[in-house]
Amino acid sequence: MIFSAPLSPVALEIGPLSIYWYGVIIATGMLLGYFIADREANRKGLPEGLFMDLMFYIIIASIVGARLYYVVFQWEYYSQNPLDIIMVNEGGMAIHGGLIGGFLAGIIYCRVKGFSFFQLADIAAPSLILGQAIGRWGNFMNQEAHGGEVSRGFLESLMLPEWIINQMYIDGAYYHPTFLYESVWNIIGFILLILLRPKLKIGQTILLYLVYYSIGRFFIEGMRTDSLMIGESLRTAQFISILIIMAAAAVWIYREMKYRLPRYKDTDGVYKGR
Repeated sequence: MIFSAPLSPVALEIGPLSIYWYGVIIATGMLLGYFIADREANRKGLPEGLFMDLMFYIIIASIVGARLYYVVFQWEYYSQNPLDIIMVNEGGMAIHGGLIGGFLAGIIYCRVKGFSFFQLADIAAPSLILGQAIGRWGNFMNQEAHGGEVSRGFLESLMLPEWIINQMYIDGAYYHPTFLYESVWNIIGFILLILLRPKLKIGQTILLYLVYYSIGRFFIEGMRTDSLMIGESLRTAQFISILIIMAAAAVWIYREMKYRLPRYKDTDGVYKGR
């Protein structure tokens, strides 16, 4: 059996301060997503600095939502260790919670500022899924969010580099790199959203993102060993994924039937429609 020590989850130590790769990678995904969305907003002629202002609230709400969602479903532990609730740099963030927090912040912001939520959400959708693709590598560094046990030969058959295979060696066994499966799925989704967005109507890019991401998450979640659970047998992420797919499809059909929506590429400036 061939294996070496795993990569350290600590990126940098400055005296007593430890900066974790998890936080660095999550921040990198957020920043890259922001720059892509901001560039598109400027190209569409939206007010200067709009996405800087919007992302400030969304990032805060996403972090809080992702952490609270995770804590709620792990309350048995956190009720006994309340100080660990704020230790977000060590992992324990749920993407669905982050989506809920971010969407709520975006809806409230657009209501207050008088913007179309769907126009801004369409701009943000590729950034969201790209940020998720990058963020999964934070799980890789923490050796978490992996699947069931596999052989080293299986990992080698995937033609993975040695450093990924070694990181998947945890407590004496190799595991499915489900973080990688989801990251690749999301990168493909990013490319699809960028290519399809000009052809879609206002609001359909963000809805397509929700459906696409949820399909991949449903199947990949079934492979994981650390799923948050509802009761004894229902995986929370799979249940939420089904709800999101159904809700997004319903909103798509409703908007298509009720409104005469323009295509994304045919709208510039502040869109006042639905």
